[in-house]
Amino acid sequence: MANTYVVGFPRIGEQRELKRALEVYWAGKSSKKELKSVASDLRKRHLIYQKNAGINMISVNDFSFYDNMIDAMVMLGATPKRFSDLECMDKYFVMARGDENHKAMEMTKWFNTNYHYIVPELSKDMEFSINIDKIKAEYVEAKELGITPKINFIGMLTFLKLSKTDDENEVCKNLMPAYIELVKQLSTLDDEVTIQFDDSYFVTNPTKEDLEKLGKVYDKLTAVADNVKIFVATYFEHSNEANAVLAKTNIEGMFLDFVAGSENRVKTLIDAGKKVGIGIVNGRNVWINDIAESVKFLEGISESANKDQLLVGTSCSLLHVPFTLKYEEKLDEDIKSWLSYAVEKLNEVNIINKLFRGEELNAEEKADLVANEEAVAIRKTSEKIHDTIVKDRVSNLTAKDSDRGMPFEERIKLQRKNLKYPILPTTTIGSFPQTPELRKLRRDYKNGVISEEAYETQIKKMTDELIKLQEDLDLDVLVHGEYERNDMVEYFGEQLNGVAFSQNGWVQSYGSRCVKPPLIFGDVSRPKDMTVKWITYAQSKTNRPMKGMLTGPATMLNWSFVRDDQPRSVTGYQMSLAIRDEVNDLEAAGIKVIQVDEAALREGYPLRNSKKAEYEKWAIEGFKITTSGVKPETQIHTHMCYSEFSDIMDAIEAMDADVISIENARSDNSLLNVFKERGYKGEIGPGVYDIHSPRIPSTEELVEEIEKLMEVLPAEKLWINPDCGLKTRKWPETTPSLKNMVEATKIVRAKLNK
Repeated sequence: MANTYVVGFPRIGEQRELKRALEVYWAGKSSKKELKSVASDLRKRHLIYQKNAGINMISVNDFSFYDNMIDAMVMLGATPKRFSDLECMDKYFVMARGDENHKAMEMTKWFNTNYHYIVPELSKDMEFSINIDKIKAEYVEAKELGITPKINFIGMLTFLKLSKTDDENEVCKNLMPAYIELVKQLSTLDDEVTIQFDDSYFVTNPTKEDLEKLGKVYDKLTAVADNVKIFVATYFEHSNEANAVLAKTNIEGMFLDFVAGSENRVKTLIDAGKKVGIGIVNGRNVWINDIAESVKFLEGISESANKDQLLVGTSCSLLHVPFTLKYEEKLDEDIKSWLSYAVEKLNEVNIINKLFRGEELNAEEKADLVANEEAVAIRKTSEKIHDTIVKDRVSNLTAKDSDRGMPFEERIKLQRKNLKYPILPTTTIGSFPQTPELRKLRRDYKNGVISEEAYETQIKKMTDELIKLQEDLDLDVLVHGEYERNDMVEYFGEQLNGVAFSQNGWVQSYGSRCVKPPLIFGDVSRPKDMTVKWITYAQSKTNRPMKGMLTGPATMLNWSFVRDDQPRSVTGYQMSLAIRDEVNDLEAAGIKVIQVDEAALREGYPLRNSKKAEYEKWAIEGFKITTSGVKPETQIHTHMCYSEFSDIMDAIEAMDADVISIENARSDNSLLNVFKERGYKGEIGPGVYDIHSPRIPSTEELVEEIEKLMEVLPAEKLWINPDCGLKTRKWPETTPSLKNMVEATKIVRAKLNK
């Protein structure tokens, strides 16, 4: 009987095989056939991992070459007309990445995660057409392995709500027949077909109208074919309003998140005879499950339900955690024993399910259970976790620690006078291309292949060359390039107490982009300065202002795997104090511009409005603690990535940064308009070109873009910069793009001076 499930599984591969295959293909060094072969091998391996772990309900169509939302667009025939000159896989990747003739589609964060999705562009005159070839192929692969899979697809209303539309109601009417046809075609794949519709929009404060539509949609979809069983998956929060509505439809059941959505109520679903997936193994964090507590929780639910109605699974897709601990050979043994990656979480699901149902564990499962019990006990009392000095410092914080001491309107006058930057000052966000040679240099140093002296000599040489390049380009505020840094979070995490790092803890962020989040396992502190040496070296090589580059406390947490044994806010304040120490040391060393990136501030927001104030309190106060120890003359910048800003403008204003840069290039100034409408007082650097695409914007194009910015905000408030760091780009794209950006700025300045 099917009683265990996984919402979805990582696709990048346990050693990032898909990442490498994609990048080789994009570089023109392999064929479509070779890329598809790698993908097929990975899918089969991943299916076998799940089957061998005792998972009954295993997904297909959770795999993607780039993103499941763009896959859904393709399968629904919902691709924008501007890509109509392209075909098949070429169109697919250009939609996501752009090329010299096509601007990439907008990309933003998947709910409050660090995973990015491609935003569909839907119009009321769009004609949808269904193509399930991808699903068919993956379904056949699974069947050949003895697996009858469930088919994952984005729920209709979530697809609609996460898209850009010209008329939501009309698009909704047109989408309904398309989804009906989708279910009809999927029903032909087997005698009995199970579909998982991911409809997590309904954890985000749905309206009465949304809920009415939800009921109607599933009434229609469940009536398409008698052999189709539909499960609705929600995750990252509770979906109680939707649960009540869906209990009245003919769906087979729901998969619910009981980690982030512990308030989920299931009585209505149970009473209606629905199956309920209890997502109790955390799909978003890496800490081991307390198996005994999970079984106790399930038994509590089963007091009012038939056990056969309850399924045991993951809280969300395992896409959000690393693949397997198998390759972690250097981690502290205690810390490693507290961890569980995707493959290990499969075993947790299996053991919890067996204990819950009174089934006998085999010898290996018994050993795993004993290890789990021991690790849970040790983690509660380990001296590696607790630091009294750090705890006392947090408890002694006062309001003065988060106050700049002078209003922005007065600070900015001092800063403009001291820094002497022109109107429309030009800068970059921080990082510059990380070449294979640079990565090899860092790797050789880390592995002891070259000496510290040889390593630093090369880093200094590259920094010198970059400073000269920026001066030749005539940028106004420079950066040092971050050549010594592997990642904007990892670099700092490696130098903080209470933080550990894995060898192979890679997680997909978008496309082939993977990150290796820090493991915040204990109390956080900064034992010594982290950036002063390299920033002050760079400043000594130029008379132009050099930005000190740091990562903010909320971003450090939101892009890390954070300990779950104390309130997240406490860890946030600890991180704020650690970074505050670095900000103060940079100022003392003569750095006059300091950028504290809060790229991930928005994605950390709870999805329920009722919980936002609690997050804002520590996240905004934490940023202010970090930046309020400096003099008014020191200019504080921050940077934010793809975000919907309209509902967090109070928080952004409260941060009291002097300059904010935002990713604006793919949004047609919609983000910038939010700042205008709000009357934001600070200076703003909207991204004038998209760094997630390899295309080089022309000078003429950038002149037009800057002039469009000035239609929204006065030139006196604007900075000119790319929309994000340049780390992932190549030099042949980077230099001409920046050259054109500076030239365009000068052209616009000249017009202003006439």
